Amino acid sequence: MTLQKSLSTRAWAELLLLAMIWGGSFIANRLAINETGVLTTVAFRVAGACGLLWLYVALRGLPVPRRPGIWGAFLVMGALNNAIPFTLITWAQLTVPSGLAAILNATTALMGVVVASVAFRDERLTGRRLAGVLLGLTGVAVVIGPQALTALDLTSVAQLTLLVAAFSYACAAVWGRLNLSGLPPQVAAAGMLTGSSLLMVPAALLHEGLPAMPAGQTWAALAYLAVVSTAGAYLLYYRVLALAGAGNLSLVTLLTAPFAVLLGALVLNETLPLRDYLGFALIASGLLAIDGRVLAFLKIPREVRRVER
Repeated sequence: MTLQKSLSTRAWAELLLLAMIWGGSFIANRLAINETGVLTTVAFRVAGACGLLWLYVALRGLPVPRRPGIWGAFLVMGALNNAIPFTLITWAQLTVPSGLAAILNATTALMGVVVASVAFRDERLTGRRLAGVLLGLTGVAVVIGPQALTALDLTSVAQLTLLVAAFSYACAAVWGRLNLSGLPPQVAAAGMLTGSSLLMVPAALLHEGLPAMPAGQTWAALAYLAVVSTAGAYLLYYRVLALAGAGNLSLVTLLTAPFAVLLGALVLNETLPLRDYLGFALIASGLLAIDGRVLAFLKIPREVRRVER
């Protein structure tokens, strides 16, 4: 009896690498916006990654879709999965520590369960999933604190903005399933980044103008965002998906936040209050309840587990 596709050492290594890469993106955001504007940072990220992924598609000889409607779907996907959440997260990091931004970003999976239950009949909100969502939302309340609703200062607004970004990611997952199924995932990612580039590059030029020549550290942060945490991470994501399965890949949501907290402390000397760690523990518990594997494992008699080993 098995609960989920088992993870090989290689799969674990690549899963942890992906979590570390995405955890590092929060640090790179913070370093980049010290010199460049929020919109310029996001535009550089999506446009750079877009070029790299189309180069990958060309080198692999993957088919490029010609149907006009699919490009409209790419534009919407680019808005929901890149332009909106990247911009909101990057803006929030002007006032919110990187680790806290990553913790609240982990609520993407909670939002995804709720949005998918509305959109798809086969994703109904079972009692276990509902309990997991409520537990995760309790963690969100602990992280944000009552002041987010009673005294809306800039930091509180930024934290709420991170939740809107998570909701946008959840909507993107539904949109992709409805409109981009059947495409090679690398082509879908390149098309999506084309859509987000068409939105972000003009917006950045219009509102922030041509950026001044940044320092070397800022260039490194921008290059990391485009090359590593977007183009490279998407390719690694699909590799881990094939290697470990969708259920195991969902673990990256839990693993990204600890990496971001650790890197924030090491690189930016950030510290978080105890309530943020408590809130993350509740969010993580909610995600594990939604996933169900831990609960199912605990219900298996010990004799069965010994036989499986």
